[in-house]
Amino acid sequence: MMIVDLIDGDDFRERLVALGIRIPEGACPETCARMARLKHVEVGVPGLAELVHELMAHSDVMLPSVRQAIESFLLPDLAKGDEPPAEEA
Repeated sequence: MMIVDLIDGDDFRERLVALGIRIPEGACPETCARMARLKHVEVGVPGLAELVHELMAHSDVMLPSVRQAIESFLLPDLAKGDEPPAEEA
């Protein structure tokens, strides 16, 4: 029997927190994705695009709620290549 480590909401939250995004403990995947998107739009999140790409490459072991949150809230902005606003000097 093969045991697979699923990417669940807690894994998703922990990976976003590791990128410096403040997300409350126990937040659902949708909340995590919304908060990550907001921070990305406001100031940028180095490594977010890479994380999303890595996670989506493993969508076969991802819970549907995590995949849906990424597809709904993160992929659209990251696919457009949105850059955070430039800081004024």
